[in-house]
Amino acid sequence: MGRLDNKVAIITGGSKGIGAAVAERFVEEGAKVVITARHAEEGENLAKKLGEDKALFVTQDVSQEAEWKKVMDATIEKFGKVNIIVNNAGIGEYADAEKIDADNWNRTIAINLTGTMWGIHYGINYMKDNGESNSIINLSSIEGLIGDPDLFAYNASKGGVRLMTKSAALDCARKHYNIRVNSIHPGYIMTPLVQNLMDTDPSVKDHLISLHPVGRLGKPVEVANMALFLASDESSFSTGSEFVCDGGYTAQ
Repeated sequence: MGRLDNKVAIITGGSKGIGAAVAERFVEEGAKVVITARHAEEGENLAKKLGEDKALFVTQDVSQEAEWKKVMDATIEKFGKVNIIVNNAGIGEYADAEKIDADNWNRTIAINLTGTMWGIHYGINYMKDNGESNSIINLSSIEGLIGDPDLFAYNASKGGVRLMTKSAALDCARKHYNIRVNSIHPGYIMTPLVQNLMDTDPSVKDHLISLHPVGRLGKPVEVANMALFLASDESSFSTGSEFVCDGGYTAQ
């Protein structure tokens, strides 16, 4: 028996990095998954690898409401229901408060915060009446818990995800919807996003490793395992909470 047998999950930003690791772990544990991303090739390849009876890829810009309706309808058409939303799509660009520009700010907020907002909104509306146990999992960050002078917009977006999660969790609880809403706060994980940051300056890698007391960066599967717990009924008494996966970063 898998931990996610008979569950259907939507995973945004699911074509690579943490999202791809989540998709793989969910399928291993019995779920059907819908992977979304802006660029099709990687997502289609992953869906094919996971099996067309278990996975579907749909192109999506999470910041656009109409694209959420498209994804939800495609999921219902393919798998008949939705039980899990993993709001994972995100971007991160360096800029401090002095140097921030409109493009950086608007792009970061649109994808990280507005995209997650629509995922929560549509997740609740499509899951509230299905008579099953459901879970919304929002990928925030350690940058949603602590400040970083070089990640002004990213801090704002991920801090917003943290408190938006709590608001939605309380809303679902007071309405007696069987929908739990939690956030995951990873440290620096070896993903294409972090690799791009390190490629800009070779010294960045050593610096990022030094921030984590365990002496290394995280692996995508380690975050996926946290998401698996929150997606499963094992976390049935957890809602509105932060789950940190950061190698001791925020313990300091």
